[in-house]
Amino acid sequence: MGWFSRLFGSSDNKKQEIIEPVEYKTFLIYAEPIAEGGLFRIAGRITSGEGDSVKTHRFIRSDVLGNKADANELMIKKAQMFIDQMGESIFDK
Repeated sequence: MGWFSRLFGSSDNKKQEIIEPVEYKTFLIYAEPIAEGGLFRIAGRITSGEGDSVKTHRFIRSDVLGNKADANELMIKKAQMFIDQMGESIFDK
């Protein structure tokens, strides 16, 4: 039954974590670190706009840290620096 539970999910799965964005200038920054072998990789997204006109830029960095709080903090700092450097052109394809 183990493979069946993994396929369809089980009732004891962790609840989805709600990520509160950090507002910076006209952007919202969402820290979403990725757990990898006891470490956390810097990852997240930057959004701008509202409703149907929301633009999103996702990124994953090579940086890994020992705990989630530090990974979140560094992600916010890197995202702010990226916004300062690129502005709205973050969303150019």
